[in-house]
Amino acid sequence: MRIAVTGSIATDHLMTFPGRITDQLLADRLDHLSLSFLVDSLEVRDGGVAANIAYGLAALGHRPLLVGAVGADFDPYGWRLADQGVDISAVHISPTRHTARFLCTTDQAGNQIASFYAGAMSEAAAIDLAAVVRDHAGLDLVHVGADEPAAMLRHTRACRALGLRFIADPSQQLARLDGEQIRELVAGADHLFTNEYERGLLIAKSGWTRTDVLRQVGTWVTTLGEKGSRIERAGDPVLDVPAVAGATVTDPTGVGDAFRAGYLASFTKGEHAVACAQAGSALAALALASVGTQTYTASPALLRDLLTTSYEAAGRPATGLLPEDARP
Repeated sequence: MRIAVTGSIATDHLMTFPGRITDQLLADRLDHLSLSFLVDSLEVRDGGVAANIAYGLAALGHRPLLVGAVGADFDPYGWRLADQGVDISAVHISPTRHTARFLCTTDQAGNQIASFYAGAMSEAAAIDLAAVVRDHAGLDLVHVGADEPAAMLRHTRACRALGLRFIADPSQQLARLDGEQIRELVAGADHLFTNEYERGLLIAKSGWTRTDVLRQVGTWVTTLGEKGSRIERAGDPVLDVPAVAGATVTDPTGVGDAFRAGYLASFTKGEHAVACAQAGSALAALALASVGTQTYTASPALLRDLLTTSYEAAGRPATGLLPEDARP
């Protein structure tokens, strides 16, 4: 199964603050906030949700097609991704804008304050996914990740028109999207990915109930941080899949993207949803132990070993029963 991964491609500027961000917030001054953090370190890394997911898939032996918009400064980044095994031939290069920038400060408790400059990503809506599909025969699945909202909507419409299975993963862009846009992005998705906060935001902004959402999608996967993930399908028991125990916590940035890459790599092999979520958690644990989103080392063999150690040998099955029809 060949996957196209759409979404942001960015350069990350990752900083660490030795205290707690929450300790600097004054309850009676939140209407006029002015804060500056003296940070201990700065790491400049390649990132962006689409590129992060593509990196993880390539590390696990896939050749994902990356679809997004970048600036002319993308060459070194693009060459590295291509060397890793990512197909960058569908990446749009802006002649006037820089590649997007993500600036993030993380405190000792894992809290984060971040800013995102879209730059060339604002041109992503010019990408014709239908043309991309014609030029790259054999695409079976499209991951529609956080991007310029107009691009996310255009890609989703193209998937429906072409009859292509797609994954809805609006993540950070839920804050920008209105209810009608959210409903359009989600309806008919093979999978929907959210984290726990995004789950609540999606329900609140879409006007749908949990039951309504499950009527619209095949499988809803919610990541729960150190608690693992939750898998829901209409009419089936809820499945809670534990995270890898004892994972080293170094930098949480991009861990959710690594989860998606591990999940999708397993999904393309026809594994059931629990096995997919376990693979996602295993790859997320590797990412969590590294600073940056594309600095961890992974391979199919390393992932198998980690899965055996974390789940099979430890005897940690998912909570709930796996229905016979829970296979993709």
